[in-house]
Amino acid sequence: MHRRNFLYGLPPALAAALASCSSTGSRLALPGASGFALGIDVLAASGFAALRNQRVGLITNQTSVNSRGIPSRVVLQRALGRNLTTLFTPEHGLDGREPAGFKVQSRRDPLTGLTAWSLYGDTRKPSPRMLANVDVVLFDLQDIGSRSYTYISTMALAMEACAENRRAFMVLDRPNPIGGIRVQGPPLNPRWKSFVGQIPVPYLHGMTAGELARMGNARGWWKARPALRVVPMHGWKRSMVWRDTGLRWTPTSPNIPHPESPLYYAATGILGGLDGVDIGIGTPHPFEFAGGKGIDPHRFAADLSALRLPGVRFHPYHSQKKPGFAGVRLSIDPRGSTDLIALAVILTSEVVRRSNGLPLRQSTGDTRTLFHKVWGSDNLWLALNSRTPANRIIAGFQSYARSFAAARQPFLIYS
Repeated sequence: MHRRNFLYGLPPALAAALASCSSTGSRLALPGASGFALGIDVLAASGFAALRNQRVGLITNQTSVNSRGIPSRVVLQRALGRNLTTLFTPEHGLDGREPAGFKVQSRRDPLTGLTAWSLYGDTRKPSPRMLANVDVVLFDLQDIGSRSYTYISTMALAMEACAENRRAFMVLDRPNPIGGIRVQGPPLNPRWKSFVGQIPVPYLHGMTAGELARMGNARGWWKARPALRVVPMHGWKRSMVWRDTGLRWTPTSPNIPHPESPLYYAATGILGGLDGVDIGIGTPHPFEFAGGKGIDPHRFAADLSALRLPGVRFHPYHSQKKPGFAGVRLSIDPRGSTDLIALAVILTSEVVRRSNGLPLRQSTGDTRTLFHKVWGSDNLWLALNSRTPANRIIAGFQSYARSFAAARQPFLIYS
């Protein structure tokens, strides 16, 4: 990886320190397990030099903590004092407890005393009023690596607002919990662009927020491009999954409670967009199930197991939350090589078929529209209706995923 990519947008003093560390093999005095450090840690190690004499706004929630678990807004307020002026919160709110899709109200933050403006309420884009007392906006949310998860959509609209209001934008980078290698899934059809599909990437893009910000700024993914800095992590590699970082997992939202939950979200989230199915929402293990009505769970598990998908196992289950529903419970190895979006297509196709098409018949109106938005087009719905074999659906997006994997290369920060 070219060093100029790794040091992208850093203040000269911090860039020089990282370059020296890289060339000598020494380690910076950074917190974190085994020398690993998040963007907020790297910024702190620089003495917050890039924020000197700047009024700072922070996009934040419960996942915004440093390697020791201290909230980033507390770290920044201790260092900057009154120059930390404003907070912004995404879907699920400041504490991550609001249900998916429910509006979040602006509120006073009890930790800092600052107003936490909601970016999932009356507006999803910072307004001029919200930015009035800000020179630079920091983005410090833990993403899960899926296009349909709204935190990156919040970043995209905030970057656009910063450009329109002549504010700078800084990403304090964090790991992609499923790693930086998987690039899987279909493209986003511009017709279906929405807050659950805001940027033109595959369903799994294999990038960090900082890398996506770089690529989007260069490729014009938003209407206006702000001055951008990315503060990279120290010690992260693309082959890492969450458990390799040594960090404690903070649930990113109510249904992503575990560090492996993003894998299951990728595998069953598409299926969960239909009515008349069961993916385990409401249980301690959301997204770990794939079931419907009228399914023989033992036959389903045996047929899926016969596919011998690397790193994935299937176990029959009868739902305790939804009487009459049955199917399979998944067990996914975070380091397995199975294409998770291919798996999502297989599970969706088979649950629809084994339920005699009931999920399609029950899913109409808003449900159907949201299903298209999450998938990125209406292609999957049409294919399911016409009983197109899963392998043909999967083959239809492989070349796109390969082309995106090549196109993203100049914007990657980590080796």
